[in-house]
Amino acid sequence: MAQLDVQPKRRRSVWIWLIFFVLAIGVAVLLYRGCNRSAPLKIDSTDTVAKDSSKIDTNVIVTTQPDWNAIDFNIPKVKYDEVTDTAIIVRGTDKYTIYSMGENILFPPDESTLQPSAESKLKQVAASLEKRYKKAAIAIYGHTDSVGSESDNHALGTSRANAVKDWLLTEGGIEAGNLSVHSLGEKQPIASNKTKSGRAQNRSVEIVAFTEGPRE
Repeated sequence: MAQLDVQPKRRRSVWIWLIFFVLAIGVAVLLYRGCNRSAPLKIDSTDTVAKDSSKIDTNVIVTTQPDWNAIDFNIPKVKYDEVTDTAIIVRGTDKYTIYSMGENILFPPDESTLQPSAESKLKQVAASLEKRYKKAAIAIYGHTDSVGSESDNHALGTSRANAVKDWLLTEGGIEAGNLSVHSLGEKQPIASNKTKSGRAQNRSVEIVAFTEGPRE
């Protein structure tokens, strides 16, 4: 009978230790995961970003990036004394100025190569930009009418805007970092595309100078 009393106690003792061992492993796993989640991120002092951040010039002024998709091309006209050519329409607000020139002023029909007579117009625009917006961000927009496919009109608008951009870079003295090109194609017409005169108004290139300060 003595052996019968001892055997169950040994089995019970083994099971208790086994359960304790499993629980201990579970607690250890939970503690390990918790430590990993709360551990702070360590940054190597030799990291490139850390090195560069110590060299930041506190005198650098950060300017606001213009929202080129929010330009209103129907803002009121303004008068600049240096722009005497009536073929150049100037519109402006306190945030940006638009120099607008018709497609027939700058390009032959359905082409994207500047014609010789365009140079005098672009010189006046470049002089005005130099006077009033020397450090401004400048965008060139290409507009077309709705005749033809939308993709063809977008491509034509891009080509014409790029032609004006190239002239401003090589002849107008505008810095490349200040210039960007945007083609609206047949989108955002300023007149009806149902009439000949309306379509003529919609074919244009517009140079937009952006500034958050008041114009001179």
